[in-house]
Amino acid sequence: MSITVMNRSVWTGRRFLSSLNTLRPTIRELIANPPAVESEISAVGHIKSIRQGKNAGFIDVSDGSSANNLAVVIKNPTEVLQNLNLKIGQSINVKGQWVESQGTQPYELVFNPNIESHELSIIGDVPDTYPIQKKNTTIQNLRHLPTIRHRTSTLASILRFRSFMETKFIEFFNSRQFIKVSPPIVTASDCEGAGEQFRIESTSKWKSAQKEPEDFFFGKNAYLTVSTQLHLEVLALSLNRVWTLTPCFRAEVSNTNRHLSEFWMLEAEICNVDSLRQVTKFSEDMIRYVTQAVKDSATAEVGNGQDLISSRFGKDEIDKLNQRWDSVLTENEWPTISYSEAIEIINRVMNKGRSKNRLQWGDSLQTVHEKWLASEHFKSPVFITDYPASQKPFYMPESQDFNPDKPTVACFDLIFPEIGELIGGSLREHSYDKLIHRMKDQGMNLEDMEWFISTRLNGSIPHGGFGMGFERLISYLSAMENVKDVIPFPRVSQSCYC
Repeated sequence: MSITVMNRSVWTGRRFLSSLNTLRPTIRELIANPPAVESEISAVGHIKSIRQGKNAGFIDVSDGSSANNLAVVIKNPTEVLQNLNLKIGQSINVKGQWVESQGTQPYELVFNPNIESHELSIIGDVPDTYPIQKKNTTIQNLRHLPTIRHRTSTLASILRFRSFMETKFIEFFNSRQFIKVSPPIVTASDCEGAGEQFRIESTSKWKSAQKEPEDFFFGKNAYLTVSTQLHLEVLALSLNRVWTLTPCFRAEVSNTNRHLSEFWMLEAEICNVDSLRQVTKFSEDMIRYVTQAVKDSATAEVGNGQDLISSRFGKDEIDKLNQRWDSVLTENEWPTISYSEAIEIINRVMNKGRSKNRLQWGDSLQTVHEKWLASEHFKSPVFITDYPASQKPFYMPESQDFNPDKPTVACFDLIFPEIGELIGGSLREHSYDKLIHRMKDQGMNLEDMEWFISTRLNGSIPHGGFGMGFERLISYLSAMENVKDVIPFPRVSQSCYC
């Protein structure tokens, strides 16, 4: 048996009711699906601003669900505002009449203290020193306010944007028949081999009960993962195509606008690929898909692209958002060059006439080189492939055009304008003998990696994959200049506020 409640069919066998019947509408819902004009409604949120006129007072209220505030009009403002001592930052409950607005917004809520059914009450007060006021507060200063900084329009919009982007990635991977998996965060292996790991130690009573100081909680040294790739490979060999969005950790002392000690990595592994081009094309399709979704949503009244635009306060900021979206959605496919070609272009164009800055084959490309290639030379995202084998981890196979004099591996970095590397990926060495040879060349402990090596002895097949820094993409598409401002609680060296 089914019944219709608020135009939604709900099953009543166990008296289950839609959450729309039990949860108070958010401000976003009130704006998107406005109640009947002249009806009485109530709303809850934080005060963003207070203005007092001769005949009316005005309060902007936000509950974090949208960049658009709810405009509350106060009749008899002198009496109401003074008696309640309303302040920016307080959480309030207001019940009044929903009317068409004479201002820029389509509707507003009118509170009249002379109408008995109208109510206005303070739920949570704030001190007079409440730091987020209508005057400009810099993004940098807000990092020192971790518990309230997301009440600002811009940073709240970033968290909503992260949520939106995650749903779009889910859509994309579902449409390509990928399985979302949950690889472990605790690992005994160093995927990248760079040694920038956080070791895990127990502080529980278990530790004091051990007889030997070398005893470990997990039986061996364990670390927070720097990448879930190796475990994803295991899962891909059973499930064909897998992906994850997982927190990763790197003990890297790097105080830049693009590094975090705790960050989120989107990683994918794809079986039955034997060409690096298959992986780069898939990566490009993925980013174009989610960026197009952002651009399309910018024209919707409550879309997340429009939400980002509404949270910005200057034409320059809005222009930058649109420019960055368009830089991804170029008419032509993104260019692809090899590492050797990148060295040649940098020396010929960027370092022209500056012999001391010339790069030699085998030198690492620096961030300044990457940004120049994408921002200035190509003015587009660009794939750089086939790096020297000495610069890359053990699991990458030889390039298709392998030259023993200049040995390279089948890998790529996707370089974005203004941020540098966004994605790193490669084909994976699926031959047992070749994998062992690479690991020995790099002086690795084969016994520690026996679990991973075994995958090449049990029906291994060609596969490849990539990892993408989620915060870096969010930073670029939201036109935020520092990844510390696109993650809820940034963790970097010497900084862990809460």
